[in-house]
Amino acid sequence: MAYIEPSEFVTKMVDSGEQKVYMSTKDTVIRAFMAGAILGLAAIFAITVATKTGSPILGACLFPVGFIMLYLMKFDLLTGVFTLVPLALLDKRPGVTFGGVMRNWGLVFIGNFGGAMTTAFFMSFILTYGYSADGGAIAAKVAHIGESRTVGYQEHGIGGWLTIFIRGMLCNWMVSMGVVGAMISTSAGAKMAAMWMPVMLFFFMGFEHSIVNMFLFPFSMIMGGDFTVYDYLLWNEIPTVLGNLAGGLLLVGLPLYFTHVRTSPERKL
Repeated sequence: MAYIEPSEFVTKMVDSGEQKVYMSTKDTVIRAFMAGAILGLAAIFAITVATKTGSPILGACLFPVGFIMLYLMKFDLLTGVFTLVPLALLDKRPGVTFGGVMRNWGLVFIGNFGGAMTTAFFMSFILTYGYSADGGAIAAKVAHIGESRTVGYQEHGIGGWLTIFIRGMLCNWMVSMGVVGAMISTSAGAKMAAMWMPVMLFFFMGFEHSIVNMFLFPFSMIMGGDFTVYDYLLWNEIPTVLGNLAGGLLLVGLPLYFTHVRTSPERKL
């Protein structure tokens, strides 16, 4: 399986973060756009499978195909750059600045949002034959998800907001394990297996992924979900983004970096 030791692949994580800072605006936005579009399509695919079969676990098992496709193509999700790019700054790579990190995050956010919204439009259009018919069971399911995961959280006040934040942390803990998993082998099959496991877990557990939500909630609103843009931003997207940042960086990026790159001296017996 050509397994790569952590000391090697964590260095690759830092290298990858550095490369993303240097990437041109055009390439960054296009790659992020494609990532958002593919992940949105994977989300509606998984929801469709779960709805038609009555088996949420089957939908969760199949959702990672989108994640695997976009990462094999080197497209970028905000969740991934939250984990990788700060490591290049922490490692003091030449030319990597705080402003460069913020630029990368901003461009990837814009690209992901544009791609997710495009897929939301495409799927809502085809489900309703150009908005001339009812969207059926899939539309009703997604509308319900949008309502329950915005105003449903709002009903619990600060506890609901913190619940989304923590679900965002747990999500990017798993998603970033998938990002890192793609670096532990030179075999395409091994990369797919390593990415599939944690991504399936996050989706089945209902953790909050900011880019999936960029597709899901606009799509839900188009399909008749009873909530506002304000509800979506305050009671889902903002706490989810912050949770994704905290989870990816604190639970994956920094632990790996400080134990495999910037290690402490070994104990003397």
